[in-house]
Amino acid sequence: MRLANWDTEENTVLNVEKRQESVVKPTPILPETPAPAALKPAPVRVDESSRDDRPNLGMGDDLANAFATTQRVQVDEKAMINCRADLNQLIPFKYVWAWEKYLLARKNHWMPDEIPMQDDITQWKSEGILSEEERQVVKRSLGFFATADSLVANNIVLGVYRLITNPECRNYLLLQASEEALHTHAYQYCIESLGMEESELFNMYREIKSVGDKSAWALKQTSLLTDPHFNTGTLASDRLLLENLIAYYCVVEGIFFYCGFALILSMAREGKMINTAKQFEMIMRDESMHINFGLDMINQIKQENPHLWDAEMQNTAIRMIKEGLELEVAFAHDTMPSGIQGMNVELMTAYLQYIANRRFASLQLPEQYDAPTNPFPWMTRTIDQQKQVAFFEQNVADYQIGGGIQWDKGDW
Repeated sequence: MRLANWDTEENTVLNVEKRQESVVKPTPILPETPAPAALKPAPVRVDESSRDDRPNLGMGDDLANAFATTQRVQVDEKAMINCRADLNQLIPFKYVWAWEKYLLARKNHWMPDEIPMQDDITQWKSEGILSEEERQVVKRSLGFFATADSLVANNIVLGVYRLITNPECRNYLLLQASEEALHTHAYQYCIESLGMEESELFNMYREIKSVGDKSAWALKQTSLLTDPHFNTGTLASDRLLLENLIAYYCVVEGIFFYCGFALILSMAREGKMINTAKQFEMIMRDESMHINFGLDMINQIKQENPHLWDAEMQNTAIRMIKEGLELEVAFAHDTMPSGIQGMNVELMTAYLQYIANRRFASLQLPEQYDAPTNPFPWMTRTIDQQKQVAFFEQNVADYQIGGGIQWDKGDW
């Protein structure tokens, strides 16, 4: 299988398998590639093919589109957005990469209670094992994540799903929403197992500013798409959808999750809260694939609708990623003001800048930070354990629960 990995450290080279002629052939992407020249906006293009005698139906009118013709769906009728083909028909596949991602993600079935928490419970309830700073790291990380995955799931179910007009991508979006629910379950399981005050952690985004600021930033993006009168099909509305996808896949899942992941996995390297870290590892596997899928989807929309990706939209994307990084650095300051063993705010800032540069490169934008190296190479090794890749390159290996890493101290 050929997929693409937008989230690897290696130079990303697009190598599309010509499985369907209608799939837009991607252009090579390298981290050093400068932003493409601004494109003159063009009107939104609507297929006016005389293939059949369909009436001029509105976008998203699934019922009418389904019965508008008896002719079978052709692959070149499909598009990522503003498509009038019957959305109930999964085949013929136009985006084989989306279907392969769906099949790959289905293999990663796991449940939170498969990971025993007794050792972590003993550490949490014992005195002298965890410092006060480490306890705050655990609580702040679980507090943010307890509601963060619900924000992502709601954005998909209430906003994005109806606006993505491709069945194979919709299949993955449904699976992603289910995985976000599973992640919320996992955080609840950790919080309950450790005997924490559940209402304190689930309400943290209302009580702790650094947590609430990230959630408010994400909710603002969702609110634009959940307006019942919102639909795509105009230049302005198509831009808003693209902004939402960048916000969630590049910032919320692509930056906001990384500080908490790194903090908990750093503690596991010291032999602390290892089973909580195992929960985070399983979640991080899913989230890394979500990012890869989202970036593939964003880049496909850009290629099919180049008039959307003009200088203004590129600047908007840069601004959003920078805003996300600033909010995540503020969260790091608030969560570990004095640092913990092997981790401090300065190192975390450098790591987040490194991650942000990868997001810029994946969008074909110039890197914005002087962060050429990863200060936490063990995080990359953890993510790479997933051995899953995205649309345009490399081979897929196992992505199942049996492929977990060992959490023994010093095994990094």
